[in-house]
Amino acid sequence: MLAPAAASAHVTANSPGLAQGGYGVITFNVPNETDTNTTTTSLTITLPNLKSARPEAIPGWQAAVTKDPTTDEATSVTWTTTPGATGVAPGQFQRFVLSAGPLPEKESVTFPAVQTYSDGERVDWNQAPNADGSEPEHPAPEIELAAKSDDHHGSGTAAAAEESSDSDTTARWLGGAGLVVGVIGLAAAGVAFRRRA
Repeated sequence: MLAPAAASAHVTANSPGLAQGGYGVITFNVPNETDTNTTTTSLTITLPNLKSARPEAIPGWQAAVTKDPTTDEATSVTWTTTPGATGVAPGQFQRFVLSAGPLPEKESVTFPAVQTYSDGERVDWNQAPNADGSEPEHPAPEIELAAKSDDHHGSGTAAAAEESSDSDTTARWLGGAGLVVGVIGLAAAGVAFRRRA
C-alpha cells in the first residue's frame, strides 16, 4: 500500500501481539525520504535465522528469501520492483509484510535493513540507539516481543489454532455420539419396562 510519508520518517517495523518464540506477521514501513525524483526500488531485511519466512505478495514487487544452505533457515528477504514498476515515489511509503517465526526468545529483535533507490544510492538502517538513549540517524527497525506463552508453539501459530480446532471438533463429535447412545438406552429401557408391565 502506497501512502504519504511522514516528515523525517525512518524504516520501521511493527508486530502487535507477537510473543517470544512465536509465529506472526511483521510489517515494515518504508518511506522515500529523498529530496530528488528518485524512487525506492529495493528493500533487504536481515532476519534472525528463522525457520519460516513468507513475504506477502505486493503488486509491482517481487520477493526473494535467502536461506542458510546448512540449516535451511531464512537469513534475509529482499523485495525489488518488477519490470515497469516505479517503486516508492518521494513523499510516499510502502508497507512490506512478512509472516515469520519462530521468533527469538528475547524482549526485542532488530531487523537491519538496506533501502536502495533508482539512482543506485543505498541507505543502511542498521544503527543501535545512542549511548544516551537518543535515536541515531539511521536506526535499525525493531520490534518488542511479549513474554513467551505456555503454548509449546508460542503465540499466534497456525498449528496451535488447528490443534484447538481439531480438539473442539472431536469433543463435539464425542458429545453428540454420547447423547445419541443415551437416547437409545433410555428408549430400550422404556420398551423393556412396558413388556414387563
